[in-house]
Amino acid sequence: MSPWSVSSETGALTDVLVCPPDHYRWIPTNSIVRRTLAGAQQPSTMALAAQHAELVDALRQGGAQVHVLPPEPHLPYMAYTRDSAVVTPWGPVLCQLERPQRRGEYAGVIDFHGGAFWRKSSAGTLEGGDIHILKPGVAVVGASGGRTDLAGAEQFAGWLRAEGWEVRAEVFDEHFLHLDVLFCLAAPGLAVACLDVLDPDFIAWLKGHGIRCIGVPYRDAMALGCNILALGNGRVISARGSATLNAALRAEGLTVLDPELSLFTAGGGGPHCLTCPLKREE
Repeated sequence: MSPWSVSSETGALTDVLVCPPDHYRWIPTNSIVRRTLAGAQQPSTMALAAQHAELVDALRQGGAQVHVLPPEPHLPYMAYTRDSAVVTPWGPVLCQLERPQRRGEYAGVIDFHGGAFWRKSSAGTLEGGDIHILKPGVAVVGASGGRTDLAGAEQFAGWLRAEGWEVRAEVFDEHFLHLDVLFCLAAPGLAVACLDVLDPDFIAWLKGHGIRCIGVPYRDAMALGCNILALGNGRVISARGSATLNAALRAEGLTVLDPELSLFTAGGGGPHCLTCPLKREE
C-alpha cells in the first residue's frame, strides 16, 4: 500500500516530489524549447540550481515536506517530476512517457515508490502534465495526440470512472505540449486558463462544476504563465515572470509565492511541471 494520496489539485500540499536539475539542459523536444534554443545558450548549472532552490524554498514556506528524486546524468528532463507518475486518491499511477529522451525516467520513479502503484499506464501514452484532479469525484485528462494520446487518456479516465468519478478527456493541439500549459487550478473554484485557445465547451463544463477562470493570453501561456501550483489554504506558486497573472491572483485574495524560474519556463516547464504532489489534505 502506498502512503500517498491526492484527491484534488487544491488541497493543502503536505508532501511533494522534486528532482534537482544537476543534469538539466534544454533539449529541442517541444515548440517552446526550439524557440528558446534559436536565441539563447544553455543555462549554467549554478544558475539552474539557484532557481530550483527558490522553488524548493517556496514549497517549504507553503508547508510541504520536500522529497527528492535522485537525478541521472542521461535524463536531463527528470527535473519535471510531474510527468512520470501522478498520485490519485488510491495511490500513484505510473505514466507512459512519449518522448524517447524521457522514457528512462520510469526507473527512478519505480524505485521511489517501491513498486506500490495503484495502476500502470499501458495503452498509448500518458503524462502527468495532462492530468488534473479538479476536486473529489471530478477530473480532466488532456489528449493532444502527442505527449498524451486518446488511448492513454481514456485508459486513465476509465480507471477513475470505475470508481464513480466524472472524467472529461479534453482534446487540444500538441503544439501546447501538455494541458497544464493552458490550464491549472489556483484554488477551489478558481483556475487560470488560456481562453484564446481552450474549447469554449471545456470552459462551460468547468463553470458547470463551479470553477471560474482567470484568462491568460496566448503569449503569456507560451511562457508557462498558466503553469502554476496550488499549495492550498489560499497559497499558490507562480513564476516571478508572470507579473500580470500574479497581480490578478493576489487580487483574488491569494498569497502568491513567486520564485524566479525563467530557465525552466524557457525549457517548457513551470512550477506545476517541476513538482509531483504526493499527498494533499482535503
